[in-house]
Amino acid sequence: MSDEGFIPLSRDIEATRIPSGEQVTLPAETAVLITQALGGSFTVHVAHQSGLFRIKNSDADALGKEVVESAPATDGPFDDANAWAQLRNCYDPEIPVNIVDLGLIYSLEATDAPAGGKHLEVKMTLTAPGCGMGPSLAADAEQRLLTVPGVSSANVSLVWEPTWSPALISPAGKEKLGMV
Repeated sequence: MSDEGFIPLSRDIEATRIPSGEQVTLPAETAVLITQALGGSFTVHVAHQSGLFRIKNSDADALGKEVVESAPATDGPFDDANAWAQLRNCYDPEIPVNIVDLGLIYSLEATDAPAGGKHLEVKMTLTAPGCGMGPSLAADAEQRLLTVPGVSSANVSLVWEPTWSPALISPAGKEKLGMV
C-alpha cells in the first residue's frame, strides 16, 4: 500500500476502533489517512494496519484540521425540528449518511423536564446488532441534542426492535449511497 495521502498525528490521541468500539491510543507520528470527515468527526485508516478508527472533533488539531466548537445550548423555546437537525449531524463512521437518513432513529419524544426545559428521549438502532460503535454513536447524538435550545437533558437508548433494514433508509440516504 502506498503511503500517499497519509498524514502523521501531531500528538497522542484517543480513538475508537471501528466496529468494535474499543478505545485505543494512537501515538504521535502515527500515519493516518482520513477516509471520512462528516459531522465533525473523522474516520481514519492507519498506515500498515487493518481496520478503521474514529477520531473526535476535539482532536482535529492532531490531524492538522480545525477543531469546530459545538455550540452550547442557547435559551429559547424548544422546536423538535432543531433536535432532528442536530441528529442529522451524527454519522455512522463507515457510511457517509447521517443516522436519521440511514433510518437508525426510531423515535424522538420531548417531555417537560422537572427542572425546566425539555427532556428528550430517543430510541435508535444500528445497522448490525454486534456493532461496538453503538455507545459512541448514542453519546454523540446525546451531546448534540444538548445543544438544542430549550433542551435540559437527553437520553439516547439503543433498541433492536424492529430490526433495522435498508428499507428504512430515506430517499436522500439512498441517493447518497447510489441505491436509486
